[in-house]
Amino acid sequence: MSELADMRLVVLGLGYSAHAFVRTIRPRTVIGTTRSHARADALLERGIRSILVTGEHSPSLSEALRSATHVLVSAAPGAQGDPFLFDYERDLAAAPDLSWIGYLSTVGVYGDHQGAVVDERSLCVAMSDRNLWRLDAEDAWFALGRRIHVPVGIFRLAGIYGPGRNTLVSLSEGRSKRIIKPGQVFNRIHVDDIAATLAASVARPAARYYNVSDDEPAPPQDVVAYAAGLMGVEPPPEIPFEEAELSPMARSFYGEVKRISNRRIHEELGVTLRYPTYREGLSALWQSGAWNQPRLPAGAG
Repeated sequence: MSELADMRLVVLGLGYSAHAFVRTIRPRTVIGTTRSHARADALLERGIRSILVTGEHSPSLSEALRSATHVLVSAAPGAQGDPFLFDYERDLAAAPDLSWIGYLSTVGVYGDHQGAVVDERSLCVAMSDRNLWRLDAEDAWFALGRRIHVPVGIFRLAGIYGPGRNTLVSLSEGRSKRIIKPGQVFNRIHVDDIAATLAASVARPAARYYNVSDDEPAPPQDVVAYAAGLMGVEPPPEIPFEEAELSPMARSFYGEVKRISNRRIHEELGVTLRYPTYREGLSALWQSGAWNQPRLPAGAG
């Protein structure tokens, strides 16, 4: 992207998806925040300067934001709101060259739609605290963009998978379960397709909400069976949902059923998914040998 040769990117919470974006777009300079010394060291080995955030105001981050041309927000909000917006709003407003803000959210904000198709105009009926916090953070960033006249793209991500983070890994580690709940489907998205969507938005900045998902909502047990077939192993036995031992968070995921429409990223951003379903994504990971590729140390934003 020659027109972005002077891109100065700041990533607030440089985790799994944000790192894929950095690899894809290759900005002139990139600075990311992290809460982990181990991750800071790992990022430095990859040529990425990081700023350790501890909850206190960071003059270094203020300076970086004031000189940024693009900002990607990849840190989860909490009960007190977005962890960066309150402390650094003035710096963002004072950035003369800032032309794009991207905020990574989740399709979880839609809540349960009983299997119906949802697009960006659908009602958000989120019930969990974490998804209500997400909605509040989306609103806050969108409002900031209007105040400072910078387009903010809100990217609602489906279930993320990619190298080191996929059903092949969980199968190999004995963690996969083939849970059967009639009518249950989930959408997914390969991390490389997230990166490509963000890059397309950078090329066409707009204050918009985008669903970032694959083309096929699918039952989770089908994904496990397909991964087992690729590996040449027997899939785990089927477990009725009522008998499954699940964490409260995992059980809450199964309490919501919706089919995500990704039409907007295709029509408005011109995105063609490299992995339109889990089959292409898992097959490519298996065939390339990248399925169990080590990730950066935990502790992103």
